[in-house]
Amino acid sequence: MNKFLLRALVLASVNIAVFADAQFRTRNRMDKLEDFDEQKFSWGFYLNGNRLDYRIVLHPRYGAEGNQNLVKSKESYSFGAGLITKWRLNDYLDLRLEPGLQFAQRQLTFNTQSNDQYAAGTLTNPPFLPIPLTEKDKVREIKSTLVDVPVLLELHGQRWYNSRPYIAAGVNYIVNLQSNSDSEDDNMQQVFRSTTHNFAWSAELGIQFYFNKFKLTPAVRGTFFMNNEKVADNANTPPYWATAMSTLQTRAVMFVLKFE
Repeated sequence: MNKFLLRALVLASVNIAVFADAQFRTRNRMDKLEDFDEQKFSWGFYLNGNRLDYRIVLHPRYGAEGNQNLVKSKESYSFGAGLITKWRLNDYLDLRLEPGLQFAQRQLTFNTQSNDQYAAGTLTNPPFLPIPLTEKDKVREIKSTLVDVPVLLELHGQRWYNSRPYIAAGVNYIVNLQSNSDSEDDNMQQVFRSTTHNFAWSAELGIQFYFNKFKLTPAVRGTFFMNNEKVADNANTPPYWATAMSTLQTRAVMFVLKFE
């Protein structure tokens, strides 16, 4: 369902862009919302579809065996929505605050049974008691509800009839409401833990289209976490899960439809 929604948003963006281009190329057509961008502040909302994945840096001992990666991430598709506040700085620059709510579900697979070879311990790691990993132990379905607060600096060109291209970049503060970071249980109890408070950077590219009553913007945005989201398992938990990863970071590509 989420993948279908993402495709629908992309298809809608393409159709709107084609329609708008055909409409706005006519030289005799009257400019619309001529004074809209002269406002010091303006507001709106957006809908988006997401493609999310994890960037994983594996532990050199517990995360890989030879050339084989023992931990793998499966991408997922999801959706979100948010609000827009724009502050006009000058004719070419705007500052945007776009808080939103994003929903995601990703999958991590841990084929780490081979770590039993380190059960006796090493110079840097204590011994542990091996356990047989079932299919339920190997797969973690990770659900996330993300409160995303991006602050973006937008650089746009001049209007071409009733359209205007732009690029934007900025930073995000992101709260994961389903992080389980405060849980005393860990992967031994089927609980995957990650950080609650996160920081990311974003880059965006889009075209603004002006209609009689509103401005519509289809855009593509990439968001990349900067901090390590991994929360270590408890000290007595075997190194099949969190220990097998050195770094875990979310990366997302968003297809956005903005209405202002």
